[in-house]
Formats: sequence, C-alpha cells, structure tokens
Amino acid sequence: MSLSADLFEKLGAFYLGRPVDPESRAKEDTPFLYDPNDLLTHAVCVGMTGSGKTGLGIALLEEAAIDGIPAIIIDPKGDLANLALQFPELRPEDFRPWISEDAARREGVAPEAYAEAQAKLWREGLAKWGEDGERIRRLQQSAEVAVFTPGSTAGIPVSVVRSFAPPPVAIREDAELFSGQVETTVASLLGLLNISAEARGREVTFLSNLLASAWEKGETLELAELARRIQKPPFTQVGVMDLESFYPEKERFKLVLALNSLIASPGFALWREGLPLDVDAFLHNAQGKPRLAVFSIAHLGDAERMFFVSMLLSAVLSWMRQQSGTGSLRALLYMDEIFGYFPPSANPPSKLPLLTLMKQARAFGLGVVLATQNPVDLDYKGLSNAGTWFIGRLQTERDKGRLLDGLGGMGLDRAKIDRLLSGLGKRVFLMNNIHEGEPVLFESRWALSYLCGPLDREKLRALPRPSGLEVAAREAAPEAKEEEGASSAPPLLESVRQVYPADAQGALLAPGIVACAAIRYRDAKAKVDTTREVAYLAPFPEKEISGVDWAAAESVELEAFADHPPQSARWQAVPPAGLRKKSYDDWQRGFTAWVLEGQSLSLLECAEVGAVSEPGEDERDFRIRLGQALREARDARVATLRAKYGKQLETLNTRLKRAQEAMRVQEAQAGQARMQTFLSIGSALMSAFLGRKKLSAANVSRGATAARGVSRAMKEGGDVAAANERVETLEKEIATLEETLQQEVEALGEKLDPLTCELAPREVPASRVGTRVKWIALGWVSVG
Repeated sequence: MSLSADLFEKLGAFYLGRPVDPESRAKEDTPFLYDPNDLLTHAVCVGMTGSGKTGLGIALLEEAAIDGIPAIIIDPKGDLANLALQFPELRPEDFRPWISEDAARREGVAPEAYAEAQAKLWREGLAKWGEDGERIRRLQQSAEVAVFTPGSTAGIPVSVVRSFAPPPVAIREDAELFSGQVETTVASLLGLLNISAEARGREVTFLSNLLASAWEKGETLELAELARRIQKPPFTQVGVMDLESFYPEKERFKLVLALNSLIASPGFALWREGLPLDVDAFLHNAQGKPRLAVFSIAHLGDAERMFFVSMLLSAVLSWMRQQSGTGSLRALLYMDEIFGYFPPSANPPSKLPLLTLMKQARAFGLGVVLATQNPVDLDYKGLSNAGTWFIGRLQTERDKGRLLDGLGGMGLDRAKIDRLLSGLGKRVFLMNNIHEGEPVLFESRWALSYLCGPLDREKLRALPRPSGLEVAAREAAPEAKEEEGASSAPPLLESVRQVYPADAQGALLAPGIVACAAIRYRDAKAKVDTTREVAYLAPFPEKEISGVDWAAAESVELEAFADHPPQSARWQAVPPAGLRKKSYDDWQRGFTAWVLEGQSLSLLECAEVGAVSEPGEDERDFRIRLGQALREARDARVATLRAKYGKQLETLNTRLKRAQEAMRVQEAQAGQARMQTFLSIGSALMSAFLGRKKLSAANVSRGATAARGVSRAMKEGGDVAAANERVETLEKEIATLEETLQQEVEALGEKLDPLTCELAPREVPASRVGTRVKWIALGWVSVG
C-alpha cells in the first residue's frame, strides 16, 4: 500500500520512511517524519555495507534540499554524487548513461533493456512510497546539485592551495580557534609533503609560528612566498631559542625543496586551479538558491584526501564563525565513511576541526551528520555531542557491543536496545533521538535520486554542471609600458597629502585626486544607523577654474593605498592646479556637498518580516540571510497556527469522544427497547390466539402495552439516528479544521519563500550629523 503525499509533504518535516513495529517487525502505513531542527544537535549513521546507510543519507539530504537547506557533502567513495542523477520524467533513456554495464551482462540483457528495467524499478519503487516524478521536479526546483573534484577536472575543480588566506577576524580574535586553525593547516600541509608525524615536531612549531605571524597581520601567503619566508623568516627567535639553533637554515632548505617539488609537480597544478575554497559560494549559487555541494574525493590518495578534508573543515569552521546565532537549521555538513578522519585515539589533522564543529556548530544553525560502517571508527568523546543516532545492520556482535557501550551513557535500556538491534533487515534502522521519548524502528524511503553506485571519473565528467560554476581563468599580467615624460620621483608638495599604490614597484604612476569620507546613514524606522568609510578617485578638472566632477569619480578601496611611495616607480606630471594647497581646499568643499546631496545608501527591504539588507550586502547574500529569518518566522508562525488550531481540535476531539459514548448508550437502549417490544407483542398475540374468541380485559391490556413498546422503540431509534448525526457532524468539523490548518501552513510556506518573496528598494540618505570628510590627497594609481 502506497502512502499519500498529504501525509508526508509537511512544512519543516523530513520524510525519511515509515515506522516498523518493534515486536512483529511489520511496516506501518504511516510516514516516519523527522524534525530537521533536531539535526542542530548533530547525527550519526552507522551500518555495514548493504544496510541501506547510503540510501538513508541521500534521502535525508534530499529532504534538506526540498526544505531549502544547503549542504556541504564530503564523499570519499563516490556514492553521494548520485544526488546529481535526478530524472523527473523517469524515462529509460535518462537512466541509460548511468547504469552498470557489468550488472546488465550479469543479468544477460542488453544495456537498453537493463535501463528500461531500472526506470520501471524506480517508478514502481517511488509509487510504493507515495512519490513520483513531480516530487523529483520539486527537488530540482528547490536546490541545485554540484559535484566538485579537488585535484581533478572530472567534476568542478577546486583551488585549495593557491594561497593560504588568513581566517576571518572572528577566528583570529579567539586564541583557541586561531591556534587550532594554524595547527590544522600546518599538519595538513606536512601530510601532503609526506613528512611523517614522528618527524614533524620542529617543522610544526616553525611553520605554525610562520603562518601565525602572517595571519595575525591579515596577510595571505602564496606558496612561493611561503617558500621564501621559510628561507628568510620575519623572526629570529622561536620560544626562548634563537632561530638558527632551533632550525638551522641548511635544514630549513630541505623543507623548501620538499615544498618546491610539490609546487613543480605536473599533477599538483590542478590543486591550484578552479574555484576558491569559499564555503558561502558553495552553499548557494549566484541567485541565492540553496545548493547540495558534493565534494567527491575517491580519486585522491590517502594523504591528499586528508589534506583536502582538513582544509575544507577549517573553511567550514571559519564560515560558521561569521554567521549569526539561530535556533533553526541553516545548513548541513554531511560526511560519508568517516573512517580515519575521526578516530578514537590518533589525532589526524581532520579531527580537531570536527571536534570543534561538533561542540559549537549548533549555536550557528549548522548540523553535522557523520556516517560510518563500523562504530570503532568513531571518537565517542566527540560523538557525545550527537543527539540522533541512526543504527542499521551491524557486521559483528563486537560492533554491536561497542555501540551499546557508547549509547549506555544516554540512560537507555541496554537489553531493550540489544533486542531492537537484533535481526535488523535491509534499510531498517533504529533511531535514538534525544528529542524523542524512546528509540524507534523505521524503514527508509525510496530515494528520489538514481542510486547507481560510485561514479568513476568518466561518469563524473558527464554530470551536468550548474550554470555559473566555471573554472577561474588565470589572468595574464599586463606588460609595463614606457611613456615619455615620466620622472623618477614624485613631486614634493607642502601641506598636501599624497597616497600611493600599496604594491606598484617599478610601475608607471598617474596622478589623480583621492578623497576619503566617513558617511553616516541613519534610518530609525529601518533600524539602520551605520557609518561607512569610503574613498573616491577623481581625475583632475580639464580647466583650472572648473570644479572636480565628483559624479565621474571612481570608488576605490582604502587598503589599495599606502603612505609611502613604491620603489623604482615612474611618475607622470601633475597638472599645475594639483600642486597648490588652495585647490585641494576648494575640491574638498565640493566633495562634501556631493557626499551629502547624492550619496544615499541603497538597501533592500522585505516587508513581510521587516528585514532590511545590511550595507554592502547584495541581493544574493541578503536572500540567503533572509532565508534564515523567514525560516525562523515560518517556524514561529507555524507553531502559533498549530497551537491555535490545536486547542480547537482538542475541544472537538473531546466532544467527539462524548458523542461517540452517547451514541453507544443510545444504541444499547434502543436494542433493549426493541427486545422488550418484541416480547410484549409476542405475548399479546399468543394470548389472543390461545384465548377465547371474545377478547378479555387482560388481552386488551397486553395489546396496549405492546403498542406503547413500539412507540418507545421508535423513539429510541430516533435518538440513535440523532447521536449518529452528531458524531458525523463532529468528524466533518475535525476534518475541515485539519484541512484548513494544512492550507494555512502551506500558504505560509509559499509566502515566506526566500527565493520568491518580494524585495523593495530602500534608499537611506547621508545624514548631515555624523558625516565628515576625513582627508583629500594627491593620489597615484598604476597605469602600467
């Protein structure tokens, strides 16, 4: 019997399967729904090969996508790339490129026939679970799937070691987190260099100091620059020892050679090409649509896998610390086959960021889901933070015992759990959720995606790639051009400030006017009160008597300028007006007026929740942030609706119980009246039949009694009909109320959709109070 979609298409609920009776092990005809916010306390899925663990994981990720929740998915085996195989038409030709040719040969059928059988299998499998092509189409419309392949162009390549960028300020200001990220990065790099853990003591300390000294200043280290700094570090002491005693230059040169060999290797070039390791860009596309970002790493060696996973986990940790706190699920981190990355005793580079995520991610709306075949693969100290366990069929009794030991600290009945785990079938799981009253058994549903098994490189190349995800092209360095009239030194100006390009050694520099202002934007209604520091570069006016055309000015970043001139630069001539202090005073007054009159702050507003975009936040980022606010508003309003209707439903159900009890009483009384009437009529007839022809007074009395019984029976029958009608009326009222509740919940979901909700522009003018020009200067820019 298939399930009706009305039973499981619930807002804010994951349809994972159907319950299983713990005693008879019979499957129930009701959906098993899981609250996604329970994933804020993280989840672990354990099951041997063939238990259905991968299918359950894919079903969970599909439900997250349908609910608009993005995910970072680490796929060591290549199974989770199946998420990209979504065929709403369910045609055999859709399945044909992805079937197993070996499986078709084993079946003794042609590939086309096997593809047709797979299409039929999927249609029938989905139908049994109340699913169809329309639900697959809904999945596609809710989120996109992208498969990334670091170190390979089979999927979308990812640049991991183009540079080591500093973590965000939130990480740098937290000593423990900063130290952990430095440690993870250094350990990952040394693993990639094949330097054994036993020989890393001195290298770890040195590189940690080197990386920390750069990151504390906000510097990004390119690999070549890292090699140079290993040779010539910016410090001369490590701890209480001088650098040469601790790590002589001759020994450091061996580390430089190892790093250079890595950089020069042909295969390593792929690690520096592709999209940057930007978690925010992985989770949503350019339009703000949620994404399931699958990182397929089956093609990598062990050291390369550990390096990439550790770097990705560190990037996720950095992204997480930049998010606001929330009580609703914002995103998922899913990792399949955790073996070797989270062991109970050893400390690989991946373990520290995973432990930190398990402890802290909940506050930021990030749920962590880890899957493994064997419970001995896992660090139980870290997994004490996991609130949900999905346990499938285990390989050995030892595995079960290990798992029971781990669950023992949760106050569970060991004997009961042992009994429930015995004889689990394929795709049947025991769920222990701290948010639920007791463990439950359930069978996982049919996956919407086509589960064809691990995808090799050729099949990864054939996967569709979402628009907008293209490999970043290397930019050719512009050639310096020699121009006539260039001088070898900037002009000396009295009382006029000059600013220079931060990095323009040997370049040809042209003069302009740079003005910097602190602009205050204030809008009490929109709860906006912010001050932005801005700078603009304007060309000199064509005529000395003319003012500067600030409307033609170009916005520039202050970080691009320095107060000291670059070495070996060449300088173009400055117009006469640019050599006089008075000119800058006049230009500053014009700049002040232009800032106050024409520099409004353009924001976006969502009237539905009264949310306004932040300064500098584009529509994509606002919609992503708004999605969390809308989800929180949706959850709160749905809870209010359910509380409102819940009281009405409780009242109606109470009335229904009373009406049903009254109906049972009326039916009993009517039955007794009918029996008494029958006996009275029978007695009167027998007396008349056996007595004399002339009726006696007794016979007349019996007839009257029988007549009154008929009348009473008819009345009791009428009471039963009235009671039945009351029950039916109440049942209809309950059904109508439940339907109204569902309609209002669905309407609320459509109204609070972050991808379609209406955004209106909101202009915030510059405030005269708090706005000021900080300085105006002769500014130099590189032109070649």
